[in-house]
Amino acid sequence: MAYLIKVMPRAERDLAALFKQIHADRSDAALRWYRGLKASILSLEENPNRCPVTPESNKLRHLLYGRKPHIYRAIYRVIEKRMEVEVLHIRHGARDELEK
Repeated sequence: MAYLIKVMPRAERDLAALFKQIHADRSDAALRWYRGLKASILSLEENPNRCPVTPESNKLRHLLYGRKPHIYRAIYRVIEKRMEVEVLHIRHGARDELEK
């Protein structure tokens, strides 16, 4: 059974800001990249625990998207009781701990 993906308000703001920042409204390549990021987030519905826990908290997980130097982290939590994934924040760049 699939998990429900909920993009929380802060993550929605992050996505909107990212859309503007990369000029996805003016570039087909940027729009494809942006859509790929959103599709990767939505793909968490099938197996949200496939991504590692964050260095900041073992209660949060992160999905990495992109390639250096354009790596983004979608920070989320899995709520098993309700079969939900709450996407909390989308950040530019991976932390140094992730590259070890």
